[in-house]
Amino acid sequence: MAQHASLLIESCSELLTIRGASLKPKTGKALGGLGLIKDGAVAVSGEKIIWVGDTSDVRKHVRITKETETIDGRDMVIMPGFVDPHTHPVFAGSREDEWLERLAGRDYLDILNGGGGILSTVRETRKAKKQELVRSAARHLSGMFANGTTTIEAKSGYGLTIKDEVKLLECMVALESIQPIEIVRTFLGAHAVPKEFSSSKSYARFVADAMIPDIAHSGLAEFCDVFCEEGAFSAHEAQLILESGIAHGMKPKMHTNQFNDIGGVKAADIVRPRSLDHLDVLSKTNMAQLKRIGSIAVLLPGGAFFIGRESYPDVKSLISAGVPVALGTDFNPGTCFCYSMPFIMSLACIKLGMNAEQAINCATINAAHAIDRGNTIGSIEAGKQADIIAFGVDTYESIPYSGATNQIEVRIKKGRIV
Repeated sequence: MAQHASLLIESCSELLTIRGASLKPKTGKALGGLGLIKDGAVAVSGEKIIWVGDTSDVRKHVRITKETETIDGRDMVIMPGFVDPHTHPVFAGSREDEWLERLAGRDYLDILNGGGGILSTVRETRKAKKQELVRSAARHLSGMFANGTTTIEAKSGYGLTIKDEVKLLECMVALESIQPIEIVRTFLGAHAVPKEFSSSKSYARFVADAMIPDIAHSGLAEFCDVFCEEGAFSAHEAQLILESGIAHGMKPKMHTNQFNDIGGVKAADIVRPRSLDHLDVLSKTNMAQLKRIGSIAVLLPGGAFFIGRESYPDVKSLISAGVPVALGTDFNPGTCFCYSMPFIMSLACIKLGMNAEQAINCATINAAHAIDRGNTIGSIEAGKQADIIAFGVDTYESIPYSGATNQIEVRIKKGRIV
């Protein structure tokens, strides 16, 4: 007997399945395919997708009853929920003053070295109680969900002590029960050097020898990340930290090449992070290394846009080289206060030279692979989790075209309309 559908979306003007890349991310020419079905249908049972195809065929394969909730997809583009693979949503305080300083010409790294930047957020976050942080972060996640994001990777990194980093990760656990977005947790104790330490070298050793074993024992983080940059951590220190994370069961990620090339990509060749994030500054040698490493390049054009930079990652060369690419918001209080993946896709098209198909793939299935979720989310295929959004537009090309306007009409998380 055909399986009963608890939810049916049918007569979709355009159904973007993004199918065929659950085992590995899309690269090269494959980024041009969206698995588009006109007049398509999706059937869901509970939290899972059970059938995808033409509307004319759905009732041959799926049992529809009066209990089935039905959505008329006419005049809508249906696609997977966005996956944001790089966010910093749990923090206290704000940094509009620094934004104004940057508009006046002051350099971001100069602000950081002067005790501002990340460290100013650390001061406020340490003082904040857990319930305050959860309440604030819940507002941020609400904004993300409104803009179609159904799963995020969330980083700690504004505590920089064991106690405060645990507090941030515990806030993320609490957030999972009060709002619909799924959260993949990352420990970013090596975000900056706190004032209690005299050097990045001494703090890196503390992160590797004390913080990581404690965080790993708590089971609060799946990934371990590090900011490899001038004014933060050297390539050698980043390698030390990530090797400790690996030894304690955490998967590696790395912020690198945002402002300068200090050898982060070379260090990544040893530790093989799941993703290398930012990559605004890349040489031809870096490109070849990235292809060999196999890490996903998570590009964050919102950060460059927000701080007023003129240079952006060379995405065309990355794609031509066969490097898997994903997009994220880099939502954070200092350098990209942006909830919207559609807006990031617009920037990717305007500033990086992506086309609409590439941007959509990079914001869904490739972003899912960047957080090791490509086999469960990021596409609309039978057996996958039913994370689906519906845009009230005529064609998918309108999504990045109208990125500053929220045109999402339906949001579905784990088979439930929210």
